[in-house]
Amino acid sequence: MVSHPAPAHLGLAAESAQKWIVLGVSTLAFAVNFWAWALLSPLAPGIGQRLGLAPFTQSILVALPVIIGSVGRIPVGSLTDRYGARPMFTVLSLLTIVPVLLVGLFPDALPVLMIGGVLLGLGGTTFAVGVPAVNGWFPPANRGTALGVFGVGTGGTAVATFSTLPLVSAYGQFAPFLVVSVALVVVAALSWTLLRDPADRTAPAGSAFSRTVETLQLGATWQLSVLYALTFGGFVAFSVYLPTYLKTAYDLTAADASTRTAGFVVLAVIARPIGGWLCDRVHPATVLGALCSLAALLAVLAAFELPLVPVGTIAFLGLAAVLGAGAGAVFALVAKLAPADQVGAVTGLVGAAGGLGGFFPPLVMGAIYGTAGQYTWGFVLLALAAVGCAALSFTVVRRAAAA
Repeated sequence: MVSHPAPAHLGLAAESAQKWIVLGVSTLAFAVNFWAWALLSPLAPGIGQRLGLAPFTQSILVALPVIIGSVGRIPVGSLTDRYGARPMFTVLSLLTIVPVLLVGLFPDALPVLMIGGVLLGLGGTTFAVGVPAVNGWFPPANRGTALGVFGVGTGGTAVATFSTLPLVSAYGQFAPFLVVSVALVVVAALSWTLLRDPADRTAPAGSAFSRTVETLQLGATWQLSVLYALTFGGFVAFSVYLPTYLKTAYDLTAADASTRTAGFVVLAVIARPIGGWLCDRVHPATVLGALCSLAALLAVLAAFELPLVPVGTIAFLGLAAVLGAGAGAVFALVAKLAPADQVGAVTGLVGAAGGLGGFFPPLVMGAIYGTAGQYTWGFVLLALAAVGCAALSFTVVRRAAAA
């Protein structure tokens, strides 16, 4: 497949309109694919109860789309550098329909659910398509804000949390899967019809593997990966495990825990463009260092398991805000530190680190609770990781950005 660049003679008004079309369609396609990616999370407690799953097995089921969607961003980012966003968004949206229908049609077959969970990871890879698409259309002065707006697509997880169980209750078990499948068809059609690449975009030479190896040799790739593992990884971890945590630690009902988790996700999504906007005005390394410092303090507060109202709620909503803004700030730095023809590859690797950062905490939290009967040490580990990321931001990353 070949991408369709915008004509070189495109007028300024048309070019300005096209960049907003690219931002809008990319954000929508990303959100719908993330909606599909997160379908298993709100259903996991019911599946676990229905099939008699152990807590660890239930955690594995929820984590499968996360880890596959994370690792898959590495080749998808390189392929986007080569072919552009138009074919990549289209193909990935259509392919994601397969596991959505598979999970919906076989809700009581654990092996099928596991396979479906693996394939749902395709939806999570679309992050590595949208970042280079948006990055190529917006100038450096407002690129951080644009990438932050694109990051609102992570709100697809909130849509999944809010809509899945109500759709099942109102229209039957298959309803959410049918709705998501139709939405994926729509965004695939919009992507193929409306997305274009900038006229000055050039496809990089070499294979996807060689470009990935080159990207791994960039110091910025590793620095940004660590920071995104904390910020976006923390967001993903809370979005998938918070219902279980609230139900266990505070004895909430499944519905109440899901509603509170949706509030966490919505706040994190709203905060993401704010993080990008701040980085267009203040040095991104300073923004990230401050946000990571705040995350450490809030994690310590959460570790005490104080009453949910008001202290626990303040701790978790505060974490949502700083992790969401931090994720937006990381990709403001990607725009500054990554070579123009490697933005997709860097995004893939950094995005993979973020997703993997969300894979392990639910397993760690489950193991800690199973061993100690409380979650304190999980939050202590989060606080220590946040302190390390703050130090990295204020020192190494700031020097790299200055250079």
